[in-house]
Amino acid sequence: MRSQQTYKYRNQQVIVPDGYLAVGQIAGAHGLRGEVKVELHTDYPDRFAAGVALYMGTNLAEMTIESVRPHKSHLLIRFQGVYNREDAEELRGHWLFVDEADAAILDEDVYWVHDIVGLAVYDQDDRLLGEITDVLFTGANEVYAIKPAPGVNQDKELLVPAIATVVQDVNLEDGVMIVMLPNGLIEGE
Repeated sequence: MRSQQTYKYRNQQVIVPDGYLAVGQIAGAHGLRGEVKVELHTDYPDRFAAGVALYMGTNLAEMTIESVRPHKSHLLIRFQGVYNREDAEELRGHWLFVDEADAAILDEDVYWVHDIVGLAVYDQDDRLLGEITDVLFTGANEVYAIKPAPGVNQDKELLVPAIATVVQDVNLEDGVMIVMLPNGLIEGE
């Protein structure tokens, strides 16, 4: 059996099999000919192209894209073998994944959500603040939700903006993030 992790992607819970990245969720059927509306969960929509194979659900069923076109804030995709509304409706709610090996190359200081969740967060004085439990997408910038270490922030969740003036260093190998918090971010300090 494959191992997997449960994450929140843009406030939606998804079980992501190890070695894969969530790139979209099927929102429902569109029309009568088997197209589905896909809500994107990637900054690289170009990965959705005719002939590309995606993996659906935690059993990673291979789904090859036959056609794709934009529609409002979604993509309309027809997968090979799905040619009517009833078959398309059965796909509603399923997540779509790509193999990590096929992931886009990130710019320096840009990280995958699954790499950030679980990092231990320390301040510039080497004080453990807690562990990142979620990445919130606010529109302006991401925000790291941190489960506080005992006694930090009156044991309340700490919300840290993911901006260069705050995040001083990220060391994925050691599982550590160093931050310089603005005054007043921690209650009681």
